[in-house]
Amino acid sequence: GSGCDEEAGEVRNRRQRKSLRENRHTGGRESAGKTVPDPGRRWRESDPTTVNRFSFGSQSTHMNRAEFASRIDHTVLGPTTTPADVERVLEEAQTHGMNACVPPCYVAEAAASVPDVTLAAVVGFPHGTHATAAKYGEAVDAWQSGADEVDMVCNVGRLQAGDDEAVREDIAEVVAAVPVPVKVIIETALLTDAEKHRACEAAVEAGADFVKTSTGFADGGAVVEDVALMAEYLPVKASGGIGSYEAATTMLDAGAERIGASSGVAIVEGFPE
Repeated sequence: GSGCDEEAGEVRNRRQRKSLRENRHTGGRESAGKTVPDPGRRWRESDPTTVNRFSFGSQSTHMNRAEFASRIDHTVLGPTTTPADVERVLEEAQTHGMNACVPPCYVAEAAASVPDVTLAAVVGFPHGTHATAAKYGEAVDAWQSGADEVDMVCNVGRLQAGDDEAVREDIAEVVAAVPVPVKVIIETALLTDAEKHRACEAAVEAGADFVKTSTGFADGGAVVEDVALMAEYLPVKASGGIGSYEAATTMLDAGAERIGASSGVAIVEGFPE
């Protein structure tokens, strides 16, 4: 009957998503002619049966300005973001060698405007309470529109309710949806340390590439202690309240691989000559 057909169709869809997840490229990913860094998958696949534990040391002191700028995701994600705001951020990212992170409704325009800038789009933003199917569709649309990376928000409420399997599956569906790196925003300011560990474990089990501290819309942003905790699991994008070169290098030295900030220009211009 129709019920059986629908069930069989869903099984096929899940198998296709699982196959896509298992066959995502390792190393750099080609996207619109750009090689997108993917350190998370490279490190995990060296020993896929365990959670990788590592420390980075003072990595900011070993970068030149261009390398430093490439770690910055210059961001504009507010509820009043206009096309002109996005255009300004894209021009600044291109001029200073940064990446850009924009709302999903502007991804197609952004990708067409600056095809050489690595472009991230947010999914399930800012609260993470979207239905998983909605996040899946949003991620696919962002990728098809030209996004090189996806920054998704995990379901904090499910996590705090103890439903770690639902959190993991929510992330896994987005990971399966797109052949580009997925960063999982866990909103550290809302979590206990135990919950931060569980969120990171779910991200690892789901095949995510990064974990990210914050949306910037909760009370509190990135702190050194959280970055160090999260870096035990996956590469970290530190975001929320990072407004200067000094603040950014503090996060990089704590173990962050990427910085998300609306103050990207000030951060890069603070790089010592």
